[in-house]
Amino acid sequence: MTVRTTMETKAKNGIKTPLLNEGRGSKNRCLMKCSFILLFMVLSVVSFMLYYMDFNDQSSFISGGKLCIFRKITNIIPTKMAPVPTTITPLRPTEPASVCSFHSASPENATEVNLLKESIAWPETPSVPPGFSLNDTSDPAHSTFTILPRRGGGSWHVGDQLEVLIKVSDFRGRPRKSGGDLLYARLQNRAVFAGVAGKVFDHRNGSYTAVFSLLWEGDAQVEVSLVHPSEGITVLAKVTQEYPDRAYFLSVFRSGSISETVRCNVCLKGPKEKLCNYTDLHTGEPWFCYKPNKLTCDKRITHVKGGVIFKPKFNKNQLFQSGVNMKVSIPSSGPSSINILPKLKDGANEIVKTKPAGYYYQGAWQALDGTTVRQFNNATARTQCLKGKVVHLYGDSTVRQFFEFLIQTTPDIKKFDLKSPGTAGPYLALDYKNNILLTYRCHGTPILYTPMMAVETRHIATELRTVAGGPNTVIVISVWAHFTSFPIEVYIRRLLNIKRAVVELLTRSPDTLVIIRTSNPKGSVLSEIWTSSDWYALQCYKVVKEIFKGVNVQLLDAWEMCVSHHLPHSLHPQPPIIKNMIDVVLSHTCPLGGKQSGKQSGKQ
Repeated sequence: MTVRTTMETKAKNGIKTPLLNEGRGSKNRCLMKCSFILLFMVLSVVSFMLYYMDFNDQSSFISGGKLCIFRKITNIIPTKMAPVPTTITPLRPTEPASVCSFHSASPENATEVNLLKESIAWPETPSVPPGFSLNDTSDPAHSTFTILPRRGGGSWHVGDQLEVLIKVSDFRGRPRKSGGDLLYARLQNRAVFAGVAGKVFDHRNGSYTAVFSLLWEGDAQVEVSLVHPSEGITVLAKVTQEYPDRAYFLSVFRSGSISETVRCNVCLKGPKEKLCNYTDLHTGEPWFCYKPNKLTCDKRITHVKGGVIFKPKFNKNQLFQSGVNMKVSIPSSGPSSINILPKLKDGANEIVKTKPAGYYYQGAWQALDGTTVRQFNNATARTQCLKGKVVHLYGDSTVRQFFEFLIQTTPDIKKFDLKSPGTAGPYLALDYKNNILLTYRCHGTPILYTPMMAVETRHIATELRTVAGGPNTVIVISVWAHFTSFPIEVYIRRLLNIKRAVVELLTRSPDTLVIIRTSNPKGSVLSEIWTSSDWYALQCYKVVKEIFKGVNVQLLDAWEMCVSHHLPHSLHPQPPIIKNMIDVVLSHTCPLGGKQSGKQSGKQ
């Protein structure tokens, strides 16, 4: 019997041999070594990934929100630290809330922001001490305006410019020695439904000059009004400086049966661990909510206007009295009207000092930027112009008016029910037969609307990145009414983001028509003055004109279209004015000659 046979026999009988044991021990030791090596490698990889997650958590958020690597890792290894979002994923605050500011600007925008602020700087206004007397402030009843003689003498002709000297006095009849009053000036002829806004120059010594272009033949009546005394401007500026967050907002957070409502705003005071940061990744537009007590930041469901947390001292209200010193007419010291003769054939008109955006004649707006404004007086004309077009309306309720006007006056454009809440939208309307698509979407926070889903508070700049554009695409943007209570830097930041997105759109689709609607004067209600005074709206008007100057867009000058019209001012202009605005939009969409007039490089 051989050794091999003997070993096999013993093995079958369960008898261990030294050689067999040695072979098995060697195999086990090998497996143990491999297991230790594999375990070491796994632990090393996991440790590296956890370290990389922590590094990105601290550096990527702070360095600009570049979270691609972080998100890939958290998708691979789900943890309790990174819950799957159900609504909006918040960014962690990049700085303590005590450092956040309503006045901040990114380094690349700092110079432009400062230049814009300088371009809209208001003349110095007098201080308003706690015990000030109304008698020492500007009084329209004691102020006067005087029509100055035509330069060079003779009669007035179409093409001339009329100058009117305005002298402001206080309630005791004493001439003011400083400027800063907000004045409106208009030239009109009610018989032919004509009107044009005047340009007011502040001489900073209590006197002003209003300059009007003479654009029609016949009678022209001068109207001058005091909107706010200079002391009122002082108070309005101080209110914004000291109470930049006086308009506040709310959000509801919900999970199951738990629901919490917290305050939100552009900037909030408090430690960063007490805040949810919803700063937009693409634009850097800041938005914060206080962190709920029981719920996490990703459980934010709705956004809604909150209210105003500012109560002025009683004596400050004296500066904003309707019928006393707020939007009150100033009387003339002599004739208040002139007669305009036909334009001189030899062209010997005066040198033009200022040029308005346009004027009304026979109730129709006549643009002076080279655009021929056509009259689209019926549904057939509007439908024919919009045939084959996609029209996107972005912004606040002043552009939502365009959506409402078009579906009300053009029956073939049918509104599609998106089950959108209240006035917030989004809205969509369609004329299937004529291939017309009309949409409206509100801008992102801050927005003082009734309850809306938080996911619908998307920024216009972000939305524009999804628009293909082209010769059949029309975009109308109006953003201002919800920004008047904030420092002007907040508005400038928003417009610069929109401007960049517009430039990108026009770069990839140069034939796209983009129209920017400006702000407009509003009604004078004391309770709204502290958040939406005309002076605040005027700052927005000046800024939007400056920012889009030179950009290949069309400016819809809603400010002058309202000041020039005889109808009372309102946040939402009355139908005759809206009809004229729609005519301007459609005239750019369907200009005479068949080419879009939107290619005029931001003429103003």
